Amino acid sequence: MGDSVSSSSSASYIHMVQHMIEKCLIFHMSKEECIDALSKHANIQPVITSTVWSELEKENKEFFEEYAKSQGKEDRISEAETSEIIQKMISDHEDRDPKASSK
Repeated sequence: MGDSVSSSSSASYIHMVQHMIEKCLIFHMSKEECIDALSKHANIQPVITSTVWSELEKENKEFFEEYAKSQGKEDRISEAETSEIIQKMISDHEDRDPKASSK
């Protein structure tokens, strides 16, 4: 039974990381900016963010090709705004999923 609890919480964690990456995309962050922001503000290891991002790219090839073309055309948000947004995402996720723990 311990394995199912472990895999369930792992899946929940990966889902949270995916959700945060999607928010980074909304704010026109590059992969590197997203990895840096989640590492700095959410204590998510860069390898985790990078792996989840890469999987999203594989599943949504056309979207990411267009996204890459549009990079740099939009205004970027500040470091403080990034921190505030990520902290809100973490607390929202924990409110919805009490078993989720921030690492």
